[in-house]
Amino acid sequence: MSHRPKRLGALVAAAAAATLVVTGTVGGAVAPAQAAKGPAGAAGWLGNQLTEGLVYNGQFQFNDYGLTADVGIALDRLGGQPGKEAAVRKAMARNVESYITGVDFGSKDRYAGQTAKALVLAQATGGNPRSFGGVNLVTRLGSLTQSEGTTAGRIRDRGASDFSNSIGQSFAARGLSVARSPKAADAVAFLLKQQCSEGFFRLGFAPEGKRRQSCDQGDANLSVPDTDTTALAVINLSAIGKKSPAVKQAIADGVGWLRKAQKKDGSFGGGPTTEGSNSNSTGLAAWALGENDACTAAAKAATWVGKLQQGRGAIAYDRAAFDAGRDGIGTAEKDQWRRATAQAAPALVYRSTAACRG
Repeated sequence: MSHRPKRLGALVAAAAAATLVVTGTVGGAVAPAQAAKGPAGAAGWLGNQLTEGLVYNGQFQFNDYGLTADVGIALDRLGGQPGKEAAVRKAMARNVESYITGVDFGSKDRYAGQTAKALVLAQATGGNPRSFGGVNLVTRLGSLTQSEGTTAGRIRDRGASDFSNSIGQSFAARGLSVARSPKAADAVAFLLKQQCSEGFFRLGFAPEGKRRQSCDQGDANLSVPDTDTTALAVINLSAIGKKSPAVKQAIADGVGWLRKAQKKDGSFGGGPTTEGSNSNSTGLAAWALGENDACTAAAKAATWVGKLQQGRGAIAYDRAAFDAGRDGIGTAEKDQWRRATAQAAPALVYRSTAACRG
């Protein structure tokens, strides 16, 4: 994701100064003051979900490193919370091996998608990606990126199972490109193979033994449209500094598909299992559109997301969740609210087309 709108961090900080960001627990009492809405409110609410820099899942009692990374990346994009952003960076560096390997479960697995997201988090939040908690994430991810054959550039988990997909591939393409890794060009090229001629990116890869690895060559069950994957691919490709003509075309085609997929009310559904309108998918799509000057479409999507934001700053997954959370968010529901807000909050900066074009 481009940091072109970094100046928006100052706007968010200014808005935060003029707005009370509630610091109590999600279901706690709200002080009698102006509601903490908009990007500043969302950033404040996300920051308040951290315990010593990590998102702790109270329902199942574990530190959620993947969601913590999402929160850190969102805070970087929103601006206005430098202390919380730094706390995420430091906490994730301390726990990086737990996130990117199976060491906590007694295994020696290495997870490519998690390593790619950790690399992007380190880069986005000012960490050293070549010594992040003592791990060189650039070389580690490079070792999980295949070097030859029809799957050259494809990331792959090392262990009993392989859970890699195009979302992780998009983070790898971005992270390796920003780091100027020799594996970057292949990682980008393999990601572009996952884009169908209609413009969307599919989620799953073809089996490794298949000679044909592109989306257009996949079967109907594998090469299905996926809003979240497409939006994240566009966002991550947009963050690559020097873009090849192929990358520029892929971004343009992805934006074109997102614009066609947008519903009349501005919202988006996700993939085959999340076809209903939701803030996660709509927020990511707005973010991708806004980063690429599709300002009217971005503003329409961001406005839809904004209608699901509580006065405390949190964003509901959908209207049913918003209505259910009017009287507070319980422990069992908090995870969904955190995930929705982390992915949807950056969209709020694009409610103004002026911000999109800034």
